[in-house]
Amino acid sequence: MKKLVLLAALAALSACSQKTEEKKETPAAPTETAAPAPATDSGTAPGTYDVKMADGTTATTTINADGTYVDTDAKGKQVKGLYATHDGKDCFDPEGDAPGMCWAVTKPGADGSFTATADDGTVVTVTPKKS
Repeated sequence: MKKLVLLAALAALSACSQKTEEKKETPAAPTETAAPAPATDSGTAPGTYDVKMADGTTATTTINADGTYVDTDAKGKQVKGLYATHDGKDCFDPEGDAPGMCWAVTKPGADGSFTATADDGTVVTVTPKKS
């Protein structure tokens, strides 16, 4: 009887260790990190741009290939956040509680400049920054 109990225990342990070994032998599926969508469908590529507002004030926007951006106003104040395209618009989501904004852009001209119109009707002129 003791041998039967011992055999049953060994069989149970053997079954457990086989399941564990099977799990160890099964390679984990590689996880893919979703890359940010390129801005090509909106005409805006990663780079640094001069932005001119309707009132004549200027700023600089840098769109990074990793899906982030940095806006710098004329006084040097920076706003950072995430950049993506949604429904053909360039969308900027700043860090913190500030609301995001999406912009419809026109096809770039020969010099690379284009206009961008925000959902609230604000229009700006965007020009690739010259090195």
